[in-house]
Amino acid sequence: MYQLYIANKNYSSWSLRPWLLLQQLNIPFAEKLQQFQVDNYDNFRRFSPTAKVPCLHDGNTVVWESLAIVEYLAERHAGVWPADAAARNYARCAASEMHAGFSTLRNVCTMNCGVRAQLVNPPPALAQELSRLDELWQQGLNQFGGPFLAGPDFTAVDAFFAPVAFRVQSFDLKLSANAMAYVKQLLALPAMQAWYQAALLESWREPSHEAEIGLFGTITKDYRQN
Repeated sequence: MYQLYIANKNYSSWSLRPWLLLQQLNIPFAEKLQQFQVDNYDNFRRFSPTAKVPCLHDGNTVVWESLAIVEYLAERHAGVWPADAAARNYARCAASEMHAGFSTLRNVCTMNCGVRAQLVNPPPALAQELSRLDELWQQGLNQFGGPFLAGPDFTAVDAFFAPVAFRVQSFDLKLSANAMAYVKQLLALPAMQAWYQAALLESWREPSHEAEIGLFGTITKDYRQN
């Protein structure tokens, strides 16, 4: 059975992606959650060559980096990418764009599932990236008919944008009606709800992740366990 090493569900957007994909495709795996610490390099190096999450173990095979994990799974399981060639091309391009881009969205609207925050003087680049995000989602939803980005089924591209749905919820980000409907659909997935509820129950706090949200926002509500 696969072993998937992840970190705190409240913070770890990268961990969410393969975890959600495995859940949605009903691929059995064992979750190995490791807490972020002030310095977790030595601890995380025990299971990951980069000391980062996510990291997938398949027997003696170690697969690090989220895109590599997705491709490893795609070689072994149906449904990771769309079967239709055009949809598959879009899905791979969109997932890669998310993986490599949207740096302002990541940095300004850091993932912190359990809080709600009001943005304070966000950089202009955030609006540009949200416009591009909306355009990218509209392309997939319109071209392939929804309700997921590349057609009727959840695939890896949806997993890559799942953390954005939590960011939209936490920071009350505004997108088009179709894009907001897609966010609502992602948040309603049973696996997303399970991740969210587990995040709320995490009682530990990691100082650097907590500090990130205060750089551009003010917390208005905190639903996490004290």
